[in-house]
Amino acid sequence: MSTAAIDSAGVRTGPDALVRSLVFMGMALAVISSLGAPLVPQIAGAYHVSLSQAQWSLTITLLTGTVATPVLGRLGDGPHRRSATLVAVAASALGCALAALPLGFGVLLVGRALQGAGIGVIPLAITTARDALSPERGRRTVAMLSITTAAGVGLGYPLTGLIAQGIGLRAAFWFGAVISAVSFVVGLRVLPRSGHLRRRPLDLPGACLLGSGLTGLMLVLSEGGTWGWASGRLLGLLGLSVVLLAAWAVHELRCAHPLIDLRVARYRSVMVANLVIAVLGVAMYLLMSLVTRLAQTPVHTGYGFGASVAVTGLALLPFSATSVVASRAEHQLSRRLSPRTVLALSCLICLGALVFFTLAHSALWQLFVAMGMAGLGVGCGFAVIPQLIVLAVPATETGSAMSFNQVLRCVGYTVGSALSATVLQSHTAAGQLLPTAGGYSAAGLVGVLSAAAAVLIALVFSPRLRPAAVAETG
Repeated sequence: MSTAAIDSAGVRTGPDALVRSLVFMGMALAVISSLGAPLVPQIAGAYHVSLSQAQWSLTITLLTGTVATPVLGRLGDGPHRRSATLVAVAASALGCALAALPLGFGVLLVGRALQGAGIGVIPLAITTARDALSPERGRRTVAMLSITTAAGVGLGYPLTGLIAQGIGLRAAFWFGAVISAVSFVVGLRVLPRSGHLRRRPLDLPGACLLGSGLTGLMLVLSEGGTWGWASGRLLGLLGLSVVLLAAWAVHELRCAHPLIDLRVARYRSVMVANLVIAVLGVAMYLLMSLVTRLAQTPVHTGYGFGASVAVTGLALLPFSATSVVASRAEHQLSRRLSPRTVLALSCLICLGALVFFTLAHSALWQLFVAMGMAGLGVGCGFAVIPQLIVLAVPATETGSAMSFNQVLRCVGYTVGSALSATVLQSHTAAGQLLPTAGGYSAAGLVGVLSAAAAVLIALVFSPRLRPAAVAETG
């Protein structure tokens, strides 16, 4: 492995510059992907649409990101890695600019869809770090990159909330356009060439099957509360999605050059990493959804805090800060403890955060504490999970394997968001707009069960590796 990279201009770039650039790009695009969530009420008001319609400004980004990520991941394992990364960043910049222009709600949705391409940049960055850096430096960088999606959301909520509240809705999207444009320039300058890598055919049938199946599944999870969980339309779409995903799995196992090598996904450490990231994603996003909604609930309900968008965003800042701290601590823990122990410990901390929220959410400071605890668990867990994958898969499969892990993370996020909405709706009386206080405890309990499942998976199924095994993997 090289300890330096050659950029497109032929300038020799040191590893420090490459690491800083990859982390900046990952964090910037994670912030952009979170732009829709705190702005949904303002989007509904500005474009005169219902809240459920405005929610599509968040859903459509997850949809396109889920579909684009595996394609970008496979391109990342070949000679087009640099180009694929730059195209994804450019699409995100264009999407932000479109969303910022006063051209109507339809154009806003197109812009948000383009921003979803940025979700696939993290697997590409991880593959770049593994190839271009020394083993030890690469391991630390992979851990940092993995938590940027979580830290970026915690940072993006308060940033966009403050900008939208102080300057206006469109200013938040112009902010996204600026930082994504800066990311493009940075990538153009420092991303190493990958033309020396073996060219492999892109599995277009596999991409279509996976994209169609995942799109249907994400629509089921996102629209279940609106359509009705027992409606014929929803059940029909769910059945079709399952058939498409089953057909995709059969195709991938028979394909000479699969989009995602499912044989690699069956490795024990890869399977555990994928299961934990999906289940932990459910718990994390459920908690974030509950905290943001509870913080903004009017005071007259007797349990809400009536917080502004900016204050609500600040409630998630501890999550971002502690996740970064925990990712650095993971490096030391992995030298002393087995990956199985580190992963179980991180899931246990997340479980503690959900238990704390379920039992104590009557004061605003308790929301800050719960998010800080969750950040510690997520930061440590998201840092060690990629190492389990990198440890098991060949270098030529890193991008594909990491992209599949990212897809499952997005699915987990969507499930968590849908679960929070469904449970709260079930505790909302007929004719009322807001749930009872007990709805938050019930939803918190669902999160507790999800986090407990992650602990169980980590303890029972994780491979028994020696403490230094992950640390030595680059």
